[in-house]
Amino acid sequence: MGKKVLVTGAAGYLGSILCEHLLDAGHEVRGIDNMMYNQTTLYHLCEDANFDFYRGDARDEDVVKKHVAWADVIIPLAAIVGAGACDRDPWAAKSINLDAVRMINDMRSSDQLLVLPNTNSGYGTKTGDTYCTEESSLDPITLYGITKVDAEKAVLDSENTIALRLATVFGLSPRMRLDLLVNHFTFAAVANGDICIFEKDFKRNYVHVRDVADCFLHCIENGESMVGKAFNVGLDEANYSKEELAMKVKEYVPSFYFHFAEVGSDPDKRNYIVSNQRLREHGFEAKRTVDDGIRELLKGYRMLPMSSMKNVPEAWKSAA
Repeated sequence: MGKKVLVTGAAGYLGSILCEHLLDAGHEVRGIDNMMYNQTTLYHLCEDANFDFYRGDARDEDVVKKHVAWADVIIPLAAIVGAGACDRDPWAAKSINLDAVRMINDMRSSDQLLVLPNTNSGYGTKTGDTYCTEESSLDPITLYGITKVDAEKAVLDSENTIALRLATVFGLSPRMRLDLLVNHFTFAAVANGDICIFEKDFKRNYVHVRDVADCFLHCIENGESMVGKAFNVGLDEANYSKEELAMKVKEYVPSFYFHFAEVGSDPDKRNYIVSNQRLREHGFEAKRTVDDGIRELLKGYRMLPMSSMKNVPEAWKSAA
C-alpha cells in the first residue's frame, strides 16, 4: 500500500528524480521547494493525481507544519550542497542543512519515518583512515560536512529515522548539476576537450542519482529493519581516483585531454574507499555503473545549447 511522502527540496537535482520514482512505486507525494533557481523540473509530474506541490521555504514553520502532519514518510532534501556554496552563505547553510532538519524532526511523531540524506564527505581525513565503514569516525572538515553530520546526529538520536551517507552522485536530472565530478569531467570532455586536474590520486566513491532514489524507496519499504542506522550509499566497484575517472571518460571521448596540476585541493579532503556492505546486508545494492552514467550524460549533453560548447564538431565526432 502506498505511503504519503513529503519531500522538501523536491525540485532539485535529486528531488526531481526521487519524486518521479516515488510516484511510479505507487506513493502519494507532496513536494516543497522555494524554486530559488526558477527551475521547471517537476512539470512532467503535474498530470499525476498523486502528486502535489507547494512553493515555500523548508525553514518556514508555518509552511512546513501542515504538510508534516499529512505525511507517513518525510524526506528532507532541501540543502545548500557543497563546501563552496556553504562558505559563500554560511547562515543559509546552517539554517537549511541543520536548523530546518531539526525543526521537521521535532514536528513529526515517532510513527512517521524520516529518511535523511547525508554525505560521505563527513568522514574527513583527520584520522588517517583510507577505508571507511559506518563505524568510522565522523570528523568533517568543512561547514558543509559539519552541518550535515550534525543534522544526522540529531535525526538518529530520535525514533524511526534512517540516514543515508551518499557517495558522489552522477547522472542526468531535470535540475542538472555540472559540478559533480562524473558530470563535470564528462562535460569538460565534450564542451572544452580538456581539463586540468588536481589531486589526481584522491579516491572517491560514486553512485547514480537514480540508484539513490531507489535506495530511498527501499528504506520506505524496509524501514523496520533499517531504522536507527546510517548507511553508506555508493557503488563498490566505483571507488575511482580522479585520474582513473578521467581515463574512464576518455574511453568514450578519445580526444579528451587532461593535465595534472600540483595546485588546488578538495576542501573536504575526500580520499578514501567507502564500504557499502551494510546496505547490501539490508537488501539494497546500487546497479548503475559509471560507464552507464557517462553514456547517459553524453546523450544528454547533445541537447545543451550550442553556446555551451567550445569545440562541438570534434567533441561530437569523438563521442559518437
